[in-house]
Amino acid sequence: MSGSVSSTEAAATSNSTSDAASTAEADPEGLLRPAGAEPDLEEDTPFVRRARGAALFLAPALIFFAVRELGLFVLSWMGHENDTTIGQALTSWDGQWYLGIASGGYGHVPDSLVDAFGQRTPETPLAFFPGYPTLVHLLAQLPGIGLVASALMISAAFGLLSAYALARMGQVIAGGSRRAGWALVALFGGSPMGVVLSMAYSEAMFCAMAAWALVFVLERRWVLAGVCCSLAGLARPTAGALLLAVGLAMLVAIMQRRDSWRPWLGAVLAPVGLLGYLGWVGAQTGSAGGWFELQEQGWDSRFDGGLATLRFSAEVLASARSVLEVATVALLVAAIALLVIGFRQRLEWPLLVYAVGVLAMNLGSNGLMNSKARLLVPAFTLLIPIALALARRRPATMVLTLSAFAVGSAWFGAYAITAWGYAI
Repeated sequence: MSGSVSSTEAAATSNSTSDAASTAEADPEGLLRPAGAEPDLEEDTPFVRRARGAALFLAPALIFFAVRELGLFVLSWMGHENDTTIGQALTSWDGQWYLGIASGGYGHVPDSLVDAFGQRTPETPLAFFPGYPTLVHLLAQLPGIGLVASALMISAAFGLLSAYALARMGQVIAGGSRRAGWALVALFGGSPMGVVLSMAYSEAMFCAMAAWALVFVLERRWVLAGVCCSLAGLARPTAGALLLAVGLAMLVAIMQRRDSWRPWLGAVLAPVGLLGYLGWVGAQTGSAGGWFELQEQGWDSRFDGGLATLRFSAEVLASARSVLEVATVALLVAAIALLVIGFRQRLEWPLLVYAVGVLAMNLGSNGLMNSKARLLVPAFTLLIPIALALARRRPATMVLTLSAFAVGSAWFGAYAITAWGYAI
């Protein structure tokens, strides 16, 4: 009798172990299971498994849009308080340039649009890269879609692509997990100037292409990395930082004779977008450095090694002139600190090289100081240490922290494009 009981218990233990292993395989991190609860194996039907899979697939999109919808809700309130409609706010400043280019091309931008000095030449619109306005123009050709709606839809779509890329990045990095990827998506959507991801700006397009390029580098999918890097080069000059990271990774792969011809082809494709547009602008202006000259003449933007940024920071901290300026200095300091933490944690070196490049271009430029917080949005790899730390906390702690972060970001972004009276 005793032997029979032992045999039954052993069989039960074996079945329990097998079922637990099956459950762990379906939900390896237990993300969909209440804390302290065991899975109800009787309810693990095909429908439940499909529903769980759909929830996991949709999670990055739902997280990103939840954060951005919160931002838009606060923006609507702030706009009402400052006599600005949400449509005006989302298409302000550079958004008007992009809409003008999308409407009639570089040669038919409205004469009312001028540079930072109130001046305008036929070449001034060439300071804005063509990728985003071209897509806006193409989508606006569809029936029932106006230019503004097209611009905002394109930004939303690329924001969604960014979310899935960052969710993937959070999983493939060393020490990463699905939960870390979700945290990274929330942090990105809730960046202090994350509002720009919902505006008629090119940041969302660039971030999507940059994030996927870096993911493909980590996965050694060199041709796709080169294609994404090239497309990013048609969106923003920040592609120079991406090209540095992607190009070095491909060079290492070539020197180590890895992956056959693929890194060679990726290396050929990667610079096409950025160098192609800069070369075209050079041909239009009659100067090899034509784009850089337009930036300096129209917006006094040039690389000075960070001297202007240091002067700006000292003046702001000494006088505390405005919330936005003080916050901008604080964000720049935080970005440097996160970069140091990233090196200490030994994040994958292409991600660090990219972050260094973005920060160098931002801190080293003497352009509009009030734009520096916005120009940190593409430096999303700096958020990885925070995402990894949050992923190790209790779910409630992670959710509450990210919620508070999103609320603060929603207010700051809305303030920047409603109450603050200058360009961002």
